[in-house]
Amino acid sequence: MYQDRILLTSRDILEKDFKIDTRGYRPQEVDRFLDMIIKDYEEMNTIIRDLEREKKQLVEDNIQLKQEVRNLKVKLDVLADSENGSSTNADVLRRISKLEKIIYGKE
Repeated sequence: MYQDRILLTSRDILEKDFKIDTRGYRPQEVDRFLDMIIKDYEEMNTIIRDLEREKKQLVEDNIQLKQEVRNLKVKLDVLADSENGSSTNADVLRRISKLEKIIYGKE
């Protein structure tokens, strides 16, 4: 995703050979190469800052979503408890009814 914004790899930097003049390396060639390195480092820093901002936003969103999930679980538990309470009463009434049939039916 960000690879198209970076011109050099670490291998490119490591394997770069400058041509040697009678006085040494060609200054223009070294300067051009160093300019590319500087541009890459600036771009890398920009990418890192963007990713850090994005990460911060995602962490905040994640915290908010987790809180919403907790709230929804609490609401779900409250609803389940209220439904279980009425179904428990119905179950008790059914059991009483069955017991009454057994007791009064056999008499």
